[in-house]
Amino acid sequence: MRARYVQVENAGGPLKIVTREVPEPRAGEVRVRVEACGVCHSDSITASGLLPFIRYPRVPGHEIVGTVDSVGEDVPQWKAGQRVGIGWYGGHCRRCEPCRRGDHVACRNLLIPGVTYDGGYADYVVAPAEALAAVPDSLKSVDAAPLLCAGITTFNPLRNSGARPPDTVAILGMGGLGHLGVQFAAKMGFNTVAIARGAEKEKFAHELGARHYIDSTSADVAAALQELGGARLILATVTDADAMSAAIGGLGYKGEFVIVGVPGKPIQASVLGMIFQRQSIRGWPSGTSIDSEDTLRFSEISGVLPIIEEYPLDRAAEAYDRMMSGKARFRVVIETGA
Repeated sequence: MRARYVQVENAGGPLKIVTREVPEPRAGEVRVRVEACGVCHSDSITASGLLPFIRYPRVPGHEIVGTVDSVGEDVPQWKAGQRVGIGWYGGHCRRCEPCRRGDHVACRNLLIPGVTYDGGYADYVVAPAEALAAVPDSLKSVDAAPLLCAGITTFNPLRNSGARPPDTVAILGMGGLGHLGVQFAAKMGFNTVAIARGAEKEKFAHELGARHYIDSTSADVAAALQELGGARLILATVTDADAMSAAIGGLGYKGEFVIVGVPGKPIQASVLGMIFQRQSIRGWPSGTSIDSEDTLRFSEISGVLPIIEEYPLDRAAEAYDRMMSGKARFRVVIETGA
């Protein structure tokens, strides 16, 4: 059986659609007929060759939703016809210290769809069984796909933080990650603050569920958060180090500054506040497949959905360029037509 794959043939090369033989799943693996795959900025890791161990040609894509097509040996938990998703977590080594301590998403040899093996810009993907998450029937594939990266990346740190409703939680940025973070925080019952650039975004922030909005172009973000009593959590979804540095001073007692966006330079913070008020700065690495299931279930229950732009598989290169332009509103998703 042959099918379509959109691959990068060498680091920095263009995305090219090809037809090739569909592999059979080996023991412990599952083959999925892809229905939709989100286009994430992290796909540039493969497209641009940002990691030295990537083997080419490689098919990008780690926000995958589809239907189980074939199951390898020793896979009792999945069967043909089930709706499943695969996110950034694509399997773990079971050998390193994080794995031995049960922290599989922090695996030092993490398997990543679209990076360490072929991803979802294709009609089919083969993945380790432990990478799969069940997808609720009520969620459309194009809506569920971005939840497997942008969704879990914001949902998981919110629910694992020290914040508890009705604590004040601020979402720094309202882009591809932030517009989901605001929705999740509001639906969880937090006193939700959206922070973005421009007064024109205030109406949208409230539509997403934010109770407060701070325009970072006209207000001192830290001071504005302190006027609200200080944030128990600031979730930084932006990639601007200066914007992060400007917001850290808005933390309250035992406040946490959690970073999920990757800035291009170091951030700066005052140590005194961190010491005297027991504040902390840390990162958060997505989540495993069961965390993906929780994210999808919460989205189904609460109605949290991404705002998306859709492209067919044969326009995958255009979809990728649209995402990289920064002009997409807010997540780009490829449909295979399955």
